[in-house]
Amino acid sequence: MSLPVRVFQPTTAAVLGVPGTVLTAEVAEALFERQSQGLDVQDWGDTPDQVALDYTSGVPALPPEGEVGRALLGASGRTTHVTPIITRITAWLSANEEEAARIAQANAPLTPGFTFQNEFVLCRERGDFPLLRPEEIDYMDVAPDQLVSVAAALIPFLEHDDANRALMGSNMQRQAVPLLFPDAPLVGTGLESVIARDSGAVVVARRGGVVQEVTADHILVDAGMEGAGSSDEPLRRLAQFDRYRMKKYWRTNQDTALNQRPLVRKGQIVKKGDVLADGPSTEGGELALGRNLLVAFMPWYGHNFEDAIVLSERLVKDDVYTSIHIQELELQVRDTKRGMEEITREIPNVAEESLVDLDERGVVRIGARVKAGDILVGKITPKGETELSPEEKLLTAIFGEKAKDVKDSSLKVPPGVEGTVIDVKIFSRRIDDPILEKERGQKIGELRAFERSEIQRIGEARDEEIRELIRGKEVALFLKKGTVEPFFNEGTQLTDEVADSLDFNDIDLTTLKVTDRPTNEQLRRLIDESKRRIERVRQRTEGQIDKIFQPDELPPGVVQLVKVYLAEKRKISVGDKMA
Repeated sequence: MSLPVRVFQPTTAAVLGVPGTVLTAEVAEALFERQSQGLDVQDWGDTPDQVALDYTSGVPALPPEGEVGRALLGASGRTTHVTPIITRITAWLSANEEEAARIAQANAPLTPGFTFQNEFVLCRERGDFPLLRPEEIDYMDVAPDQLVSVAAALIPFLEHDDANRALMGSNMQRQAVPLLFPDAPLVGTGLESVIARDSGAVVVARRGGVVQEVTADHILVDAGMEGAGSSDEPLRRLAQFDRYRMKKYWRTNQDTALNQRPLVRKGQIVKKGDVLADGPSTEGGELALGRNLLVAFMPWYGHNFEDAIVLSERLVKDDVYTSIHIQELELQVRDTKRGMEEITREIPNVAEESLVDLDERGVVRIGARVKAGDILVGKITPKGETELSPEEKLLTAIFGEKAKDVKDSSLKVPPGVEGTVIDVKIFSRRIDDPILEKERGQKIGELRAFERSEIQRIGEARDEEIRELIRGKEVALFLKKGTVEPFFNEGTQLTDEVADSLDFNDIDLTTLKVTDRPTNEQLRRLIDESKRRIERVRQRTEGQIDKIFQPDELPPGVVQLVKVYLAEKRKISVGDKMA
């Protein structure tokens, strides 16, 4: 998993120059071609020769629709005819095609009639930038920011920035950690909401509707019967609701926390495409990498000399620049030459106070607050055979067996770390490992509870649609479940009151018939479809339970593996980078 909010593109190339060298013709040619392919070009140099050239390239901020992922993306432009009128025809040019074309800038002034306002227009042609008359121009760029990357396009007034500062600014945006309470920027470029959506950080509504339920873990939206499907489709009510599950404190590869927070309230009306929940580094559906602060540009006793920043103590106390980091700590249990290592709560020479957060297996409980040096998983390792002392010989003679010769090799919290245990995962090669009984029991219980809720949901939708179908019809055959005794006599009129009061758990649905033949056909389809769906739910649950009892694949020599996830709250401190 990469950074929570991606402000860069995965397909990025770089050409780094060697200090003290002059830009070669080959690199200059590559620079021009990259520019024409619509890739981000940023120079790092302080001489006319572009000594120590460093240009980075990424997918442009405006790739062609349907062309995302191609290695070479043509620059887009709008064609002009013999009369210099800008048309709405969009052309995608390759690097070779663009090299011979004369292309005007996207921000060239235009008249209301879509003609160039000035007599001469600044263009680019074969690496040069001539001033041409409008009738000599072939194309015009679609947007000014199509030549820069997404990260560079987030910088307001980029054209007024020094190239070195823009390079560092676009790179430093990628290094921002998600804050607890981020702020969207007061001054933006308009791409903040686009990036938040396209990166997948926020939750977007698939269909419009009314919010039925909101918790920290999920959002339930009622899309209405209109969006549920055709009236003849069985169990169409099951498609009436859209459920969105939140990602709660997932760990990323950079040890940052990926957490989503609902934005909507119960009863709120939402449209398709609305943002339902914020993700990491987003606020209100917009990219939010930092906070909006009151900044004073003034010296303060020399403490903010050059690039130093002085912060108010309130920023630290109020968690303005506080982030959550999740560490993954690992313990391996191996089968050594001297014997098998063991996860246990019985650790030699350890006080009972140090074991209060461990369960009966010796594994730390979820939710425990731990600090440096605390035991997370108790483990003992057998030591080599040693000569018994007279005291040990006496103990052996009294108790009949030698005391275990083991050493403490427990997993402990690293120095300088303090946080809360948010998850524990245990893996084992053995199918019948007793240490996994608790986890397996919990997982099976969760799967069975989900299975029951899904079957209940299918049954409720089935019963409601049966009531709609039989309302106002006459009974042909209604039998009680498990008997041949009729539930209703033949010819009974099923009024609204009778249909609403029916409990289908007491009725044999396979014998359900009314006098209307098309309705009977719909009833058969509905009941058969509900049976198929219930059977699919049960099969899926059984398959997931079978996977729980499968042995885990572990490295050679490792019998058990325990992973403890520790969430740490880090306040801003001296030495942290700010931009």
